[in-house]
Amino acid sequence: MASLKEVGTGLGHVWRRSLQLRVIVSTLTLSLIVITILGVVLTSQITDRLLDAKINAAVEEMDRARNTVESQLVGAHDAGSQEQRLTDARAALSNRAGGGGSSGAAGSFESALAMVGGTPQQQIFTGPIQEVPEELRRFVQRNQVSYQFAMVSDLNGYHGRALIIGSPSAEVPTLEIYLIFMLSNEERSLSLMRGTMMIGGLVLLVLLAAITALVTRQVVLPIRSAARIASRFADGRLKERMLVRGEDDMARLAQAFNEMAESLSNQITQLEEFGNLQRRFTSDVSHELRTPLTTVRMAADLIHGSSDDLDPALARSSELLVTELDRFEGLLNDLLEISRHDAGVAELQVESLDLRMCARAAISTVRHLAKDTGVEVVIDMPEEPLVAEVDPRRVERVLRNLLANALDHSEGKPVLIRMRGDVDTNSVAVVVRDQGVGLRPGEEKLVFNRFWRSDPSRMRRSGGTGLGLSISVEDANLHEGRLEAWGEAGVGASFRLTLPLVRGRKMGPSPLPLEPLLRKPSMPVELDADDNADVQSQPFHLVEPSENGNSTATPLPPNGAEPPGPGVLTEPGDNQK
Repeated sequence: MASLKEVGTGLGHVWRRSLQLRVIVSTLTLSLIVITILGVVLTSQITDRLLDAKINAAVEEMDRARNTVESQLVGAHDAGSQEQRLTDARAALSNRAGGGGSSGAAGSFESALAMVGGTPQQQIFTGPIQEVPEELRRFVQRNQVSYQFAMVSDLNGYHGRALIIGSPSAEVPTLEIYLIFMLSNEERSLSLMRGTMMIGGLVLLVLLAAITALVTRQVVLPIRSAARIASRFADGRLKERMLVRGEDDMARLAQAFNEMAESLSNQITQLEEFGNLQRRFTSDVSHELRTPLTTVRMAADLIHGSSDDLDPALARSSELLVTELDRFEGLLNDLLEISRHDAGVAELQVESLDLRMCARAAISTVRHLAKDTGVEVVIDMPEEPLVAEVDPRRVERVLRNLLANALDHSEGKPVLIRMRGDVDTNSVAVVVRDQGVGLRPGEEKLVFNRFWRSDPSRMRRSGGTGLGLSISVEDANLHEGRLEAWGEAGVGASFRLTLPLVRGRKMGPSPLPLEPLLRKPSMPVELDADDNADVQSQPFHLVEPSENGNSTATPLPPNGAEPPGPGVLTEPGDNQK
């Protein structure tokens, strides 16, 4: 069964892949149907013509036989003389051919005679009357000349179909004359005709298959060539072209294909040159701006350092100058990083370290933003270390961008960062979730575009450049991981970073789901470590369970200190102590 299934699968694959095979099989199938119908019609017509000719000849032979028999029986009245004359009449019919059987224009035949005669009246017959069907005899007894095709079983060694024709006598009452014509010659002729037609049909099918294969080859070869060259063209071999032969439709197709390929090649080359020029311009501008930026920053720092001695308006101006210079410097750094990714020269500095350190460093970086916005940051990390082979600088930057983006859009509600790892699937995941404005349908893909903003009028509290998420995606791809987004308007957004624990090994499913389970509590919520819960309600505090099942809440440590491990990191507002 398995081998038959494999053979069927292989044939199905060949059938789907080969246009030439499908055309040949379809042509042969239709041709076989046409030849079969034609053969049946021709056989029927020829058979009818042969049998009609046989019947006409048999009717003529019956007229001659009736005259012969009547001349032998006229004048006989007693039973003995009538039986003898019947025998003599049948013998006279046989002697016409010079043998035991009779022969005429309709072919060889046997005769049978029957009549009622004598005193008392009795049935007198001679010849193989038992081969004559009773139905035919009834018609003849009603004074009708009739014929019938029937099977004869033993007629001088002949077994097969025969034409039996019967006729009454106008001169001798009750006389029945039957001539039995064997159809052996007709059967041989029909058999020869059928064999000839079958052989001719097979030869015709073979010739049609060869012709179809030749014709389809002339069409399929250019198509295969176009498919092969298109595949090479897609692989980057932009100089591949089709060979143009002649001036027919295939030649025009090849010429049009070559023109299309040439146009695409020129456009791709122009786009590559434009992209290279753009990346080079971005990189050069970023480098060139560093020197004047450094000079301006030194002057701004000097002015800002003396802001106590300046007029309040000038002091505020110096503060704004320093802030915008910080943002400008971040933009230059992001542009340089993007240009490295575009040029394909970005490299990883891989280390084996605990990913919780990267998360804590990112949280420490955004501490001031959380404090300014009065947003709680909830931390859910395992107690055991999660050691992975990563570039700590890039992972920290990804988490920092995700946290800053979540704080920007949290609308004052808590932000959750959760981390889980799975050795079996060789994956570790970090989810950053907010309960702010969320994302509209389709924006989960656009959010990673450069300088894309869901609401252009919205102010960035974090001072971001609009390139953070784009760089984060590139950093995730460098680690052979993935960065995904989910959001729902008015519910919030969720970003998930999934990385392999060991580089070079296949990464399985993410240990954490991307979409949260939504529930709306009416009291403070306990967030279980394995339960993806997100909440939206009036202001509340999120807490994390400890090992003994009790929930604990730990305030944010001072600047520079590390968070105290698993638990809840709350960022108090100005009115909290």
